[in-house]
Amino acid sequence: MSGTIGFEIENHVALITIDRPDKLNAMTPEMAGLLVETAERCNKDDEVRAIVLTGAGPRSFSAGSDIRALDGYPTPWSFRQRQDYCDAMRRIVKPVIAAVNGYAFGGGLETAMSCDIRIASENASFAAPEVKLGWIGGGGMAAFLRSAAGPSNAALMLMTGDPIDAETALKWGIVSEVLPQADLVARAKELAATIASRAPVAVETAKLNLSAAAWMPTENAIAYERDLQTICFATEDAAEGRRAFAEKRSPEFRKA
Repeated sequence: MSGTIGFEIENHVALITIDRPDKLNAMTPEMAGLLVETAERCNKDDEVRAIVLTGAGPRSFSAGSDIRALDGYPTPWSFRQRQDYCDAMRRIVKPVIAAVNGYAFGGGLETAMSCDIRIASENASFAAPEVKLGWIGGGGMAAFLRSAAGPSNAALMLMTGDPIDAETALKWGIVSEVLPQADLVARAKELAATIASRAPVAVETAKLNLSAAAWMPTENAIAYERDLQTICFATEDAAEGRRAFAEKRSPEFRKA
């Protein structure tokens, strides 16, 4: 079961590639471990300010976990304790853009949904097919789909296991843009470069704030947002932003 996780950095943007195109970028336990390590690397490296996640080849973002590898877990508990690549993506504190090229099925859909922004190629399709095999997703499938697509659309996907196309995903709010295949990664890098040009602490706190707003009561969320705003306001980057505004120039943010 070959396969790897590609990684490169250019101009503060990291490109992570799920690289097993001959198997629709299905994830093995070894690849999951590599993705966990890569996510941790992104968190620790100040050169990385934004991340693009995609799949190798034109056919698939990721078909999720390799079904043949699942019988390798000796017990259900060892399966429960496995390194989870969806968890790894959610632990990244920096913004992550999923460039969904082709199939995003099962864990592949959960991986994409674990990212902050999703854009898709015209040939992309999305499915939660686990129900067809006798189980359900375990990487946040129900929570993510219900939040993005609404309870009825989420139920449709979760209970039938049937795929939806890119235009339906756009209409339901699962993705933000649909583009020709040839333009997908370039557009994702363009978005990432724009985000990477913003103040890093402000971007990271914006991500934290969005996550908190999803589960906090409204008044608590607003109070928390105000606390985060105060933390950002005290940074050197915020002072640089004010100076640059007064001097009518572009700011030079340094994550300080």
